Amino acid sequence: MSPAAQVCWCCFYAAGLIGMLALYGVLQERIMTMPYGGVVFGYSVFLVFCNRLAAVIFAAVMLRLSGEPVLPQAPLWKYLIISLSNVYASTCQYEALKHVSFVVQMLGKSFKMMPVMLWGMAISGKRYSVTDWLIAAGVTFGVTEFLMTGPTASPNDQGNSTRGLLFLLAFLALDGLTSTMQEKLFKEHKTSKYNQMLYINLLSCCVSVITLITSGTLFPALHFCGTHGRLIFDTSILSLSAVGGQFFIYSQVKEFGALVFAATMNARQVVSIIISYITYQHHITLLQILGLFLCFVSLFYKSYLGMVESSGAEKMPLLKPEPDAEANVLDNGQQNGHDIKAVK
Repeated sequence: MSPAAQVCWCCFYAAGLIGMLALYGVLQERIMTMPYGGVVFGYSVFLVFCNRLAAVIFAAVMLRLSGEPVLPQAPLWKYLIISLSNVYASTCQYEALKHVSFVVQMLGKSFKMMPVMLWGMAISGKRYSVTDWLIAAGVTFGVTEFLMTGPTASPNDQGNSTRGLLFLLAFLALDGLTSTMQEKLFKEHKTSKYNQMLYINLLSCCVSVITLITSGTLFPALHFCGTHGRLIFDTSILSLSAVGGQFFIYSQVKEFGALVFAATMNARQVVSIIISYITYQHHITLLQILGLFLCFVSLFYKSYLGMVESSGAEKMPLLKPEPDAEANVLDNGQQNGHDIKAVK
């Protein structure tokens, strides 16, 4: 492939990824914060189920097309642990949107650098450089400044956003655990990406349904969908955009590596936040703008350092072999505050 063709494909994957996840973010905020017929949809686990079901179908099709093994490549109980943390991390993320703004939720994905690094040290015995800790501190300080210097509440929240921040903290802890456990699964059992995606999401569907049944929210959620056709449309597009995001994520990672993916995800956060402010007319203060600036400067600097180190060490082809590419994207993506598993 010529350099010009590589640039074109890289831009195509980046544009597709940013577009799909920006659409996902807009719909996520629409579903969880805006009323349907005067009533706000409140069944977070049902949304998780819909997204995971779409991911199961996508993974099954990709397994068929790629010829990857269909049988589980790791013990099911390990997939189940990841599924449990994944489902409840996603649920906490949706619940947080009831109380804090979408922008706060998006920044939480960057704020999770610290939890992921701490989980990595505790579970995998990882060690991080002083630069890594300084970048994580810059991101943490920027997010903290944003939270402390202006409005953070969801549009439909009636009081303070403390409950939303608690949900966000729970999301950060569970999501950091999910990412770390996924990385261990890739390394210890050499699982293929679509095989892991299939079984994690299949078990996540089971966990979601059991949670809906035991909490008595399955039939109310179905009834709400049956009486609000617009919600069915929004949820369908939400799930399709999540699956589309997965396709562009895995394609970009395979062809261009983890560092390009991390830089693209940084750009995606900026675009999603700008779209949210324009679409839903959130108020923002000058100090919050400075906090956002510090956060994203730290993230882009992290991506820049990774690219410099990669090019300085050796001139590697952009196409990385499996499964090292998967391990690399998990490692680099987590340190940059991003997630390559089922899109939230």
